[in-house]
Amino acid sequence: MTDIKSMTIDELKKLMTTLGDKPFRAKQIYSWLHEHLVTSYDEMTNLSKSLREKLKEYPVTALKMVDVQTSRIDGTQKYLFRLSDGNVIESVLMRYKHGNSVCISSQVGCRMGCAFCASTIGGLVRNLSPSEMLGQIYQIQKISGERVSNVVIMGTGEPMDNYDNFLKFIHLLTDENGLNISQRNVTVSTCGIVPKMKELAKEHLQITLALSLHGSNQEKRRKLMPVANKYDITEVLA
Repeated sequence: MTDIKSMTIDELKKLMTTLGDKPFRAKQIYSWLHEHLVTSYDEMTNLSKSLREKLKEYPVTALKMVDVQTSRIDGTQKYLFRLSDGNVIESVLMRYKHGNSVCISSQVGCRMGCAFCASTIGGLVRNLSPSEMLGQIYQIQKISGERVSNVVIMGTGEPMDNYDNFLKFIHLLTDENGLNISQRNVTVSTCGIVPKMKELAKEHLQITLALSLHGSNQEKRRKLMPVANKYDITEVLA
């Protein structure tokens, strides 16, 4: 099934042609999804009724909030969201003087097996789609009524293990036709999957890459992180 919220404007233009409509409708739909954050075609009031009916064959991905916990100390909020297949993920809203930051998950579960992390206990269930990663930010912004200016991909999952979806998510998140969050305000954390780190570098994005080192030498890393058995610390640092 086509995930319309994960589509770029160019992909939406092709869909409009397939549906027998005008390509310019793509930008209108994109704006509704990524700027106005709607979750229903009925809210897209500048589209014809016939087009809205056709589009209903392509469901809009929307996360459902199950629970939220608020820190009594600094007001940080942890959200539990349910996905369309029943799986749940966590996201965190952190408020700072320089703006609101949201920490999102990139997978349901994780297969990296790091000894210090609870996210990997049940192993990897599945990857999140670009729209499911975006949905965490969109829902928090709608629920809080406050703009999100910074995003960190440090929740459940290893982003480099969901590389293609993660990369598309970055482009959608920072698109000037959507939330238009600056790439400089995006940080992604990895446990050190070297080939994907190199591949990401070739994209010449302006995001920050954070490395979860967790050990100052190879022996300590191997005890804590199975990934260290495949990629030596010298290779990771290089």
